[in-house]
Amino acid sequence: MKNEKILINNTEYNLENVLIIAELGTSHGADPVKAGELIEAAAEAGADCIKFQIVYAHEILHPNTGEVELPGGKIRLFDRFKELEVAPSFFAEMKEKVEKRGLIFLCTPFGLQSARELNTLQPKCVKIASPELNYSALLREIASYNLPVLLSSGVSKLGDIEEALSIIGENGGPPVCILHCVTSYPAPERDYNLRVLKSLSSVFGVPTGVSDHSLDPCLVPALGTAMGAAVIEKHFCLSRSDNGLDDPIALPPAEFAQMVKAVRRAEKAGPEATIDAMCSEYGKDLVESVLGDGIKRLAPSEKANYTRTNRSIHALRDINEGERIERDMIACLRTEKILTPGLSPSWEEQIIGLKARRAIRAGEGICLGDI
Repeated sequence: MKNEKILINNTEYNLENVLIIAELGTSHGADPVKAGELIEAAAEAGADCIKFQIVYAHEILHPNTGEVELPGGKIRLFDRFKELEVAPSFFAEMKEKVEKRGLIFLCTPFGLQSARELNTLQPKCVKIASPELNYSALLREIASYNLPVLLSSGVSKLGDIEEALSIIGENGGPPVCILHCVTSYPAPERDYNLRVLKSLSSVFGVPTGVSDHSLDPCLVPALGTAMGAAVIEKHFCLSRSDNGLDDPIALPPAEFAQMVKAVRRAEKAGPEATIDAMCSEYGKDLVESVLGDGIKRLAPSEKANYTRTNRSIHALRDINEGERIERDMIACLRTEKILTPGLSPSWEEQIIGLKARRAIRAGEGICLGDI
């Protein structure tokens, strides 16, 4: 299924082919000059769409979630995300730059505040990242905007995707395209199981695409196109030696342009010729491994991230034994490094007003045995 079945085949952009997204994320480092350079470089490399992320650290994780090793030493992951926060006016400026280039502006919010700020910018569509696929309140908020949704499905099981789609579609819902993803950085090409694109499209009746975290610029994107992807997304950077969180697994301009050419070739050649060409270049064993069996399951490289990268209910502060749980005491956050995962976000409303059976430390996940 191509873009005409989702958001992207609209006359303003006159796109008839696979939509290619350059994921800038936070590679701009909150610098509008660098962000402008990234936009120009991605446009020149052949991107159709430029994607950003609206980051507020408190919407993503708890300050006690642990540390990350960076070239300058260890830093709290929370503090690293704090460094990436910018004013809403930054994204308004970036949207203007992107659209002046004739490209689609796309952005990922991570919580209700960032989603509402994004909505004021009147975007054409919204992207939901894999860890937020189970964040019920965010899904409902975004669905209420009635904007087409790109839904990444990394570190998820078939039932998780079904639940997310049911939430988005509760009141009819906007159009959705599922982006198959492997939540590992970098993701091994052999984990991609690209035949799952047709499986997901068949099961859920929606278009599918690929959000690719592998390092090779062509293998997964070209084979994903052969398997019917309507969208290909890759991280983009000016250099892998830059200090953006995702720069080490992103494609610099020359490699991104190489990927664009591979996708366009695959579109013209068709599935059979593309697979034959990739077998000649990469070897049949590797190509068959990348294509996989089409059964949706957690990839080996992301299994350990399940429940830790996804959202769950965490205590924002110390909660004493016997204390009644109020809304401002909890949040649906990523567990990440050293904390314990809690209940699914679907439990959020149900635990409000219940009493804690034991003392719960700030940051820890709240489980059934705790209430």
